[in-house]
Amino acid sequence: MSNNIPQDRGHLLTEQQLEASHDLDIQDVNQLLTTINRQDQLVPQVVEQAIPEIGRFVSDVVASMQQGGRLVYIGAGTSGRLGVLDASECPPTFCCDPGEVVGIIAGGDGSLRKSSEGKEDDEHGGIAALTELKLDAKDALLGIAAGGTTPYVWGALAYAKTCGAVTGMLCCVALPKPLPVEVDHLITLPVGPEVVTGSTRMKAGTATKLALNMISTSVMVQHGKAWGNLMVDVKATNAKLRDRAARILAKQCQLDRADAFTLLDQSGGLVKVALVMHHLKLSPQQASERLAEVDGKLGSLLGRPII
Repeated sequence: MSNNIPQDRGHLLTEQQLEASHDLDIQDVNQLLTTINRQDQLVPQVVEQAIPEIGRFVSDVVASMQQGGRLVYIGAGTSGRLGVLDASECPPTFCCDPGEVVGIIAGGDGSLRKSSEGKEDDEHGGIAALTELKLDAKDALLGIAAGGTTPYVWGALAYAKTCGAVTGMLCCVALPKPLPVEVDHLITLPVGPEVVTGSTRMKAGTATKLALNMISTSVMVQHGKAWGNLMVDVKATNAKLRDRAARILAKQCQLDRADAFTLLDQSGGLVKVALVMHHLKLSPQQASERLAEVDGKLGSLLGRPII
């Protein structure tokens, strides 16, 4: 019987009661919203303190991807959903292959819409997912667990170590040493107790989303996916993206809107290719070849963009 009693997690910061919200159930709507908002304002400061370790992880990910490796996020519940969300945004934003940044959630894609929280207790579940992915030494794995105790995540990290992959753990509590797995990078975002006690979809989720935004964006920018702050490594596949692409081309090539769309169509909808075609007077194939020679870094060919 005692074997079925779960571990006491009451010591975790995310499980503590927040004094500022002790009367949450009797606050009116505006008071309630203000309480939540004031706590949310603390989150960016916490993330800022973690920038040095986030930076070290990003540098290792960049090196891994230069060898043909992947960035893989793995988590359960909210943490897993946030990883999948960030990974799924990379292809449309940076025109990268969907396999370059991968999000894995305990319970599979069905868990994105319907909770399957029991899956997080299976330490072998993450191993199975990574085995199917064929994780290897060229890859980087970031485990995500707000409370830092998820067996699914730690099991996956242990397996990743045996593969020789770069390993990182992102959590929202200070973890006692020794860690269950000695990861290469420990990113700690101690946002403190939640407005609703234990609801880590709130401040912890916000902190996690901010950190993942920083990680994926920094990795992609390091790979030449931006020119200045322009989203140039994008394939214009819908009306919004075609409009954005045409505005970039119109400004950077000093073209009217109609000519910008003509150039965009000639490039196959690839903004980077279109820019090189125009400025260096090349064919689409020649422009693609020149970009490949400089690892896609547009600044190496065209200098700085017009602001």
